Amino acid sequence: MSSFGFPLRTPRVREERPAWEEPPTKIGSAAKAVVITVICAVMILPFLTVLSTSLASRKEITESGGFVLFPTDPTLEAYRTILSGGIVSRAVVVSVLITVVGTALSLLTTIALAYALSKRGVPGSKPILLMVLFTLLFAPGMVPMYVVVKELGLLDSYWSLILPVLINAFNLVVLRAFFMNIPDELYQAARIDGAGDWRILTRIVLPLSKGVVAVVGLFYAVTYWNAFFNAMLYLNDSGKWPIQLVLRTYVVQNKSMTSDQLGIAHMPPQQSLSMAVVMLALLPILALFPFLQKYFTKGVLTGAIKG
Repeated sequence: MSSFGFPLRTPRVREERPAWEEPPTKIGSAAKAVVITVICAVMILPFLTVLSTSLASRKEITESGGFVLFPTDPTLEAYRTILSGGIVSRAVVVSVLITVVGTALSLLTTIALAYALSKRGVPGSKPILLMVLFTLLFAPGMVPMYVVVKELGLLDSYWSLILPVLINAFNLVVLRAFFMNIPDELYQAARIDGAGDWRILTRIVLPLSKGVVAVVGLFYAVTYWNAFFNAMLYLNDSGKWPIQLVLRTYVVQNKSMTSDQLGIAHMPPQQSLSMAVVMLALLPILALFPFLQKYFTKGVLTGAIKG
């Protein structure tokens, strides 16, 4: 209070905020918009070129010298050709089967092992967890893996593309961390009601873990779909090749597809066929991202951060 009876006003002290909390300036916002636009254009332009070339006619490909950005007379001849029969259509079916079966088995085994390792007092859990972390730090070499696959009799078998990579250590650690964050009171209440481990896992743990399970499942699906190196090592029969190995052989190595391999008499342009194979290899996994994108941040961060 002042001597006249009026309350004294204390000067306002301006709180200093960190630099990242300051509102962006107009110049900064414009610069970010330009950078994001350039990055999007750099990423979309190659994809658009591949799609346009796969739909272009022979005349347009010849006139443009190989790649077409905006086809004036689009046609689905290349897609009809490679899907009508031959090595490409078989490769698509093989990749789909390997991805579906491999993802299902990987999720089943990873969830089961992560749940067991997340329980306190389970005998042998620490040595098993250390072995898992050891494989995360020190990956086996190509020669030892080939010897193991050969001794197990898995050469030229689809199981050689699934069993050696059945459990990913990173995905296991993420799921285990998420399961450990579930409150113990839920487990205790389920135990009091007479539930066993299987019912607890299926009725309590998995419904609470939809986000992280969806993300891990997508990681496994992308890994199986994009894998070609193991197929190149373990599969000698070209009829068993997945789509990614066909893509590497006929697109990356620039080998020409013959009419006998495709099972047709009239051949579309080679460039159009190659780009159509690229699109077939991209579209299935690309179509899953919009549906599972909302789980990415929630699933991975919740599973990796405790507290």
